[in-house]
Amino acid sequence: MSKYRDVFLEEATEHLAEMSRALLELEKDAARAESIDVLFRMAHSIKGMAASLEYDAISSVAHRLEDHMQAVRAAGEAVDAEGMALLFQGLEVLERQVAHVRDTGEAPPPEPEPAAPPAAAPRPPAEGAQKKS
Repeated sequence: MSKYRDVFLEEATEHLAEMSRALLELEKDAARAESIDVLFRMAHSIKGMAASLEYDAISSVAHRLEDHMQAVRAAGEAVDAEGMALLFQGLEVLERQVAHVRDTGEAPPPEPEPAAPPAAAPRPPAEGAQKKS
């Protein structure tokens, strides 16, 4: 099993570095399709590798990142500030989880689910907008 763990650690470390570079590029250009694709592919790869080794916590976080990037791709829109913050948080969690495997040789514990974002406050009507009766 340690042979597979070592391969996982090596590949996951490379994928995390690529994700970090892609996030920095995306931060400069929030609509950069290449960066979005890299983030999706790297999260997908980490998810699969982690699942095969029963690192469920890593697989779960990678899956959420993958789903988020798929939604961004499908919408064809730029990543907003809240989305960027979530991506950076997800990367940090994955880095911490991979470090746990490296340091202990054990699967990391599950991460708590992120808190739901606060409900958006209603926007006041635009100036000059007419009320409907």
